[in-house]
Amino acid sequence: MEQKDIADLIKLLRDDMKPALGVTEPGAIAFAAAKAREFVKGDVERVDVVLNSGMYKNAFTCGIPHSDAVGNAYAAALGVVAGDAALGLEALAKVDDQANEAAKGLVEGGKVSVQVGEITPDIYIRAEVATASDCCAVTIAHTHTNIVNIVVNGDVVFQKDDEGQPGQEDVGGAPIHEYTLAELYNFIQSVPIEEISFIQQAYDMNLALFNEGLGHERTTFLKALWDMNGGQMISGDEVTTAQLLCGGAIEARVLGLDKPAMSITGSGAHGIICTMPLYAVCQVQGISAERLLRATALSYLITMYIKEYSGRLSAFCGCAIAAGTGMACAMAWLKGGDLAVMERVVANMAASITGMICDGGNQGCTMKGVTAVDTAFRSVRFALSGVGVNPVHGVLGPTPEDTFRYMGCIASPGMVGTEQTMIDILKDKSQKGNRIS
Repeated sequence: MEQKDIADLIKLLRDDMKPALGVTEPGAIAFAAAKAREFVKGDVERVDVVLNSGMYKNAFTCGIPHSDAVGNAYAAALGVVAGDAALGLEALAKVDDQANEAAKGLVEGGKVSVQVGEITPDIYIRAEVATASDCCAVTIAHTHTNIVNIVVNGDVVFQKDDEGQPGQEDVGGAPIHEYTLAELYNFIQSVPIEEISFIQQAYDMNLALFNEGLGHERTTFLKALWDMNGGQMISGDEVTTAQLLCGGAIEARVLGLDKPAMSITGSGAHGIICTMPLYAVCQVQGISAERLLRATALSYLITMYIKEYSGRLSAFCGCAIAAGTGMACAMAWLKGGDLAVMERVVANMAASITGMICDGGNQGCTMKGVTAVDTAFRSVRFALSGVGVNPVHGVLGPTPEDTFRYMGCIASPGMVGTEQTMIDILKDKSQKGNRIS
């Protein structure tokens, strides 16, 4: 593999890995609101937020760090009263009891409104904060912290040239798509290990999140998974160990516990699924740390490949489908599988769980993670035995790259109607008063 390609793939990995406190979407909403608050003086009289469908859905009942509150409105309110925009997706790291009371006052006082904009997988947030004397609107597009426009009292004070332009996933020009699965396979085997040693940060972070959940009174699935694994973190059973580490970290994240996850493609849950099952396999089987890092690079890159087609916030569960597929291919490699085995793994994963819906960032993500792990292990076992769904069938393409693209197409544009239906369900729930959005 050429040195330039190695350097480019390393850069893609470095640029995409980012810590995220709580679920990424509430963090992004809080970040936008906190940024807008910086430009206004006086007491806040109004906070108006417009979100694309995926952003609205993912944060709808999502836990918020340092708070018992959930959802879009509280994320925006906390961003206004205590958010630190300098911290990006960890903008709510400084929330305390006083901030929670102030945010509650804004929400219950009817000063925070949240509306759904377009039904689209492309990220969009517009947070407008108004006081008696000032008004500032901050617009984010395409990625969770990509500010493209800031308007203060009617004057544009910041403007990116790409505002309103489609993200790379919409035009098919994502850099990751310049590579084949074979080239990604060659990359992880040839890249100098010191060049990807930064990936270890993901394990340090995700394991700390898991341990935070293990000792927390609010986790339930984690404790049940702990019991299923014999009351230990690492047992002799790969599957139950992987489900414990993966599901436990996801539950801690969606509850908004006070430890960040290392996100990939803008999602902490994606980052958890990409990593924790691989850690479990290596711990149970005694596989080296170097091999784990190489496998993780492959897991990340395949996940990025699929997500650039599906969009970052689509109607299907990218955690299980995209990250699950990346993780499964990496698991096959850890177990000695070659490129042909990985191609069968891709086929088995795509043919089985493509189409699983995303109904937001919530406790159900834990179950989706458990399902993804189970499907990954089964797909790998079949593939190592020479068994894979024939690519002439269904959503599968003649090459793994075609399959990745078709998987993405199922989400966008394929499930736009599903996304609208999910938004309608959430609005109906709000109107019936069983939650505050």
